[in-house]
Amino acid sequence: MKGKKKVLMGALMLLCILALGSTNVFAAEEAAEYVPKVYATFWSLVPPIVAIVLALITKEVYSSLFIGILIGGVFYSGFSFEKTILHVFEDGIIGSLTDSYNMGILVFLVILGIMVCMMNQAGGSAAFGRWAKVHIKSRVGAQLATVLLGVLIFIDDYFNCLTVGSVMRPVTDKHNISRAKLAYLIDATAAPVCIIAPISSWAAAVTGFVEGEDGFSIFLRAIPFNYYAILTIIMMVAITLLKMDYGPMGLHERNAQKGDLFTTPDRPFSNAEEATANSRGGVIDLVFPVIALIICCVIGMIYTGGFFEGSGFVEAFSGSDASVGLMLGSFFAFVITIVFYAVRKVLKFSDSMACIPEGFKAMVPAILILTFAWTLKAMTDSLGAKEFVAAVVKQSTGGLLSLLPAIIFLVACFLAFATGTSWGTFGILIPIVVEVFAGNNETMMIMSISACMAGAVCGDHCSPISDTTIMASAGAQCNHVNHVTTQLPYAITAAVVSCVTYVIAGILQNFLGGVVVAALSLTIGIVLMIGTLAVIKMSGHEVKA
Repeated sequence: MKGKKKVLMGALMLLCILALGSTNVFAAEEAAEYVPKVYATFWSLVPPIVAIVLALITKEVYSSLFIGILIGGVFYSGFSFEKTILHVFEDGIIGSLTDSYNMGILVFLVILGIMVCMMNQAGGSAAFGRWAKVHIKSRVGAQLATVLLGVLIFIDDYFNCLTVGSVMRPVTDKHNISRAKLAYLIDATAAPVCIIAPISSWAAAVTGFVEGEDGFSIFLRAIPFNYYAILTIIMMVAITLLKMDYGPMGLHERNAQKGDLFTTPDRPFSNAEEATANSRGGVIDLVFPVIALIICCVIGMIYTGGFFEGSGFVEAFSGSDASVGLMLGSFFAFVITIVFYAVRKVLKFSDSMACIPEGFKAMVPAILILTFAWTLKAMTDSLGAKEFVAAVVKQSTGGLLSLLPAIIFLVACFLAFATGTSWGTFGILIPIVVEVFAGNNETMMIMSISACMAGAVCGDHCSPISDTTIMASAGAQCNHVNHVTTQLPYAITAAVVSCVTYVIAGILQNFLGGVVVAALSLTIGIVLMIGTLAVIKMSGHEVKA
């Protein structure tokens, strides 16, 4: 197997070298605005597909992403060496790192890493672990507590991933729950919860894409049709209560019960795993910073939305800038935590400052993967991936109307999987749906918008280059490829059931009203989800926890 991987990697590298040295196959004539000849064609999706396939085959994320980036640069430049290098580094890596939104997320990520380090040093994490050991007595209880906390932190998916991970990691470790399972529980309660929460950064993003309509009202009415998000949450709870796992997750859980939480030798967060327990620390030293973080981040987000300038709370959330809001909120929570620990005398100011480089180091793997993922997205954008998918969707709208929600769901899945972005998928597909159905078939418009959202979350959930998936790995301190490979069977199961449910809903809307369709189709979807898990359990493919 290793030999095959080496041959595959070598062949791809040789292909890239030959491509860079060849003549301009795709070269376009110089114009005021350069457009590559492969623009808005299927070739625009090749770079992310190559990166994802390589990552899953080789289990090596950094080189796989970079090869995908390089192929994108080659396609863009028309096989010109100079243009490829300039596009990859200037437009790609440097462009991604100098983007204000991306930089805000990185600052937020680093501050959370520092705060987690501080909570460990203050003894808060250890104290919470001792409390949980007394009050959470089983593996089922630990997993349900993780799900509950993930559902409660619905403001933002990045915030959800890192906060739930830092709080629940000591608890799941004590009950021998694998890091891969923890990463799945975190990831499955991040975007799926945010996309059905009216007060969240995701709701704000979606309402902003529904032009010419009451975006917030449409978002609320689309919630019952968001089958993937709802069924994923139900699936998580069902798997936990049934004490079953299947696919690669079964191996990870079996090894975890023997004491190996990681299964693979790679431990990218090993420097952050061990912390010297502070005997003076208590549960309050973990709970207070988390509460401060939640409050400060909410205030930060509504501040960016103009709440303190007269806008309403919901309106402020709809118009908020999640990047700036989370960055400002986390900074003030960080300052408050330093003061809190100093007053309680559990962590001196100098010790808090010593946590800054340690927290930064703990987040380096996540920062590297995020940077490469953003750069790969920049490559696909420059090749016109959005325009290609938009054209495909518009061409398909005239066909089988009843199947359209299912088709939109699948297209959104593929686009989000290939590009690693849910919000970008919303931006492409939702305006098309509104244009097609507005004023013609309101129920179908609501259902199709929900299919866009559900498919985007599903593709984002499956994709190795998704920022939310990367954050979930960071929150659980799990090897990223392990998280992706163990999560895929679960995500695909929920996706298949969701797609079938959209087909049923599309047929039912021909005969029933919107409210009845929503209630009936969701009920059918839940029954199908539980039935599918029951069949998997009875077939013997599951691994008992």
